[in-house]
Amino acid sequence: MRILAGAAGIAFLGAAVFVANPMRSEARDYGQAGQAFPVIEPDLLATIEARLKRAESSGELARMNEMFAKRVEAKVRRPTPVAGISPAIAAREWDYDPSVRLERDIRDQKGNLIAAAGQTVNPLDFVAIKQALVFIDGDDAGQIAWATNHYTDLDAKIIFVSGSPIEEMTSRRRRFYFDQEGKLTSRFGIEHTPAVVRQNGRVMRVTEQVLKQGRAS
Repeated sequence: MRILAGAAGIAFLGAAVFVANPMRSEARDYGQAGQAFPVIEPDLLATIEARLKRAESSGELARMNEMFAKRVEAKVRRPTPVAGISPAIAAREWDYDPSVRLERDIRDQKGNLIAAAGQTVNPLDFVAIKQALVFIDGDDAGQIAWATNHYTDLDAKIIFVSGSPIEEMTSRRRRFYFDQEGKLTSRFGIEHTPAVVRQNGRVMRVTEQVLKQGRAS
């Protein structure tokens, strides 16, 4: 027991000496080992501004703006055709139900509950769609002639899935529309033209029609 106590005392003494006299650490200058470079961060905005000034002085900026404007104008005059739409070779008809299930409560400006979350709402219970939606290929002269002969601006909205609605509006003096990115045709499930969508009670009736010699079969 005395031996162990003596050993413990020696260990404690060693620890005390270590704490009282810690190892000295000195910083030394070992000189320059290689070439040093300053850290430089270029100002991104200044770089962009300099490039724009060079492009402006060389006329490159004006040429780029002109090319961009022409590209935008061409896109407006002739939008990208809706993919996957072809002329109808067989008549089809079906109903589209626009009902939606609400994910949250709908309230008016005063906080009164109009419809609760989880409730199914049909927009056709509140609004009436008086005009038909007529989808046609704007590059098909037969479909344009059929649509314009059968429908006035009051009867329907004639919607192109390809072609140039602006050019046809200029030449025919009436309004045309375009199904941008195919959002309407995909919603109604339309795959062929001409197609007519009109309200039928609480659903929208969709009809794809076959044209023969400029007339719908």
